[in-house]
Amino acid sequence: MNINCIIVEDEPLAQERIKGYISKLPFLHLLASFDNGVDALVFLRTQPVDLVFLDINIGEFSGIQLLETAHRPVEVIITTAYDGYALKGFDLNVRDYLLKPFTFERFIQAVDKVRDHLGRPAAAPQKSFIFIKTAYRLEKLLLQDVLYIEGMRDYRRIHTTHKWIMTLQTFREFEQEIPASIICRVHKSFMVAIDKIDAVEKDNIQIGRAIIPISDTYKKAFYQLITAAAK
Repeated sequence: MNINCIIVEDEPLAQERIKGYISKLPFLHLLASFDNGVDALVFLRTQPVDLVFLDINIGEFSGIQLLETAHRPVEVIITTAYDGYALKGFDLNVRDYLLKPFTFERFIQAVDKVRDHLGRPAAAPQKSFIFIKTAYRLEKLLLQDVLYIEGMRDYRRIHTTHKWIMTLQTFREFEQEIPASIICRVHKSFMVAIDKIDAVEKDNIQIGRAIIPISDTYKKAFYQLITAAAK
């Protein structure tokens, strides 16, 4: 698989280093290099690009602004000297985050993530409902209606867009029955619907008025899921 890429980097030495790394990988095809975000944005809106190697601090029109205004799906590997943009990178669905100075080996790891994603076959249709055991019956639950699931001692309360349901079914049972790409565990007492998340800040998830904590146990898997879900 050939990958068409561009570099957006205003430091000449850093740009040359990335060009050198790209030249060592025959499946990478460098289309153009830019030292500012405006010219890169024009190119992205007119040319087919698979991958962008993007610095953040590139003048008045930053790499973050470029991502927010590109309006075209493209793989992104951030290359920066600052580690403070990692969470923002997750929000903008970047594939990897390279902290300068990075080695050729680390560069290859990032590019391999892009290759794996671009070469991934289309996902099979996901299930749309399950049946929940309530006190007196089995109740059909449309997964698209679920906001989050909350643990309450022996019970689980399922919050949906129009009501809540109490069940004795365990989180473990839900995890076995529902794909994590739809509803995932984020805490010992919570599962959340990925597509209902309004915001993530300081290891807390906002869904409507609810604020749901993310525990260290589930943090890495959660961020991987929300990154993949937005692709």
